[in-house]
Amino acid sequence: MPTLWDTTYTRDELLSRVGNMDQLGGARRLRWEEGPEDAMLAAEMRTGTGLNLWISPTRGLDITHAEYKGIPLAWRSRTGDVHSAYFEAPGVGWLRGFFGGLITTCGLTYLGAPGPDGDEDLGIHGRISYTAARNVLVDNEWQGDEYVMRVQGKMTESTVFGDTLALTRCIWARLGEARFYVEDSVENIGRNPSPFMLLYHVNVGFPLVHPDARLVLPTENVTPRDDAAREGCESYDSFEDPDPTYAERVYFHAMKPGADGRVQAAIVNPRLGDGIGLYVRYDPLELPCFTEWKMMNSDEYVVGLEPGNCLPLGRAVERSEGRLRFLAPGETQTFHLEFGVADGARAIDSLAQNA
Repeated sequence: MPTLWDTTYTRDELLSRVGNMDQLGGARRLRWEEGPEDAMLAAEMRTGTGLNLWISPTRGLDITHAEYKGIPLAWRSRTGDVHSAYFEAPGVGWLRGFFGGLITTCGLTYLGAPGPDGDEDLGIHGRISYTAARNVLVDNEWQGDEYVMRVQGKMTESTVFGDTLALTRCIWARLGEARFYVEDSVENIGRNPSPFMLLYHVNVGFPLVHPDARLVLPTENVTPRDDAAREGCESYDSFEDPDPTYAERVYFHAMKPGADGRVQAAIVNPRLGDGIGLYVRYDPLELPCFTEWKMMNSDEYVVGLEPGNCLPLGRAVERSEGRLRFLAPGETQTFHLEFGVADGARAIDSLAQNA
């Protein structure tokens, strides 16, 4: 049953108090106008707790904006929302439409650093975030005394004479909860084995990212990507004020699962309100790699929490180091992630204890 404003209600009790459930929350369709986001479709999801999401069917059903009780959770880049028609594949052209947001999906056949892999010259982070969804459903329904909202659809990444992978995504939540779930299924619907790389680029921003905040991870081992990261490795879990000379630092973490077999990564700020934390939980058997992107530059003030089935070093490196995964024709892999907000000192302390 939904708990709203510290009171738990049955279905009948809520329906007797409102004419339409969208007074309290739910999912609905939106459409952007003007600029590079003109004609982009979106879905707004409100859980009634202050957790609000913008989900973009035009951009791979990624989450372009998220807030909690008016507090932005995700970093937004200077590009803003950009329609998928503006995709630029070569080199780092992908960055011209990198809106940031709470989730930017990277993949599906390549991601990470640009460069050649065999006879292909690959850009960064793949095409899936620029792929528009089909069969989009934005729906709300009662399931007993639970009011459930969901946004789902299917993206197909395909080329003639090449790989064809289909991603089916469902994002869903319950009224009265400050959390939501992402359920993804990736199938090879082509005729040949296909490289398969997937990473969830979770971009956390100000005011959650702040010198008062900390990164809470069940880390067993930290590997810096390069010399810049190696120099600051001891402070991978703390943040600084924006510095226009800051060079990005990337860390690869070996994570220890909890008692339930899942991994939880969180950023907590004990001085934001009564304390706010944002977490992501996932199955390390599905997503065995975790990357931290720490960027303390001016404007680009963001920390990326990035579970994936690979490291973002480029497909040729993943191939040479034996991490590159393949999907056989007809093979499907599924992924289950939970995102949520911890509100209050006791809640964020619980996040730290469960890391």
